[in-house]
Amino acid sequence: MSTDHRPARRMVLLAVLALAGCASAGDKATAPTGRADFADIPYADWSDYEPPYRFYPGDELEIALPSAPELNKTLTVQPDGRVAPGLTPPVMAADRTIAEVQAALAESFSTVLLRPDVYVTAKAAPLKVFVGGEVGNPGIYDMAGDADALRAVVQAGDFKPTADRSRVIIIRRGPDGVGMMRRANLLRGLRSSSADLVPLRRFDIVYVPRSGVAALGIVVQQYFRDLSPIGFSYALGDQPR
Repeated sequence: MSTDHRPARRMVLLAVLALAGCASAGDKATAPTGRADFADIPYADWSDYEPPYRFYPGDELEIALPSAPELNKTLTVQPDGRVAPGLTPPVMAADRTIAEVQAALAESFSTVLLRPDVYVTAKAAPLKVFVGGEVGNPGIYDMAGDADALRAVVQAGDFKPTADRSRVIIIRRGPDGVGMMRRANLLRGLRSSSADLVPLRRFDIVYVPRSGVAALGIVVQQYFRDLSPIGFSYALGDQPR
């Protein structure tokens, strides 16, 4: 659980900007009022697409070099988003897929090895989700087991009395980096066995709006727009090595 929520809020902003910045035209199929509420940020249709694994600071990865097995080791993604293989300069890993990190490491090792083939394996990592809005403790949370939106909210300090539990927003990176958005009625989750709890994926964003808000899309956008400036040395999307 996050203890300093300012960095967590900044990571929420990073994730939202990455999703919104690369979004293509389209709206969520399961939200009948999505077009009106989210006119400024087009989202792709929601699907069960499984996003590729992307590294996050604190994650561990194993590298194997068949031509130089003495260089095989386990690396940790540092707070600045990089991994340090030792023989070559640090390489950016945060928000990169396994294939992208492999390619970056191979290019880096090509300066010192004739056959710089690198194989990267991600070690088991917790499911990280971003929870914001009308919850007790907004932030980044590690979730064990099968996580869903209601469990994420409870782990983030539960709903505030001002929360609109019936219109919780879920944002996920979809195919080709296009953002997907849907709503979930978590109020029904407390009263019914047929709850719309929404199983979560790594780096999903769960946003709980304030009750009584009509222009929900504007409020959500304003929430992220008002966050503190990004305090990380890397950004989602195009990154330096």
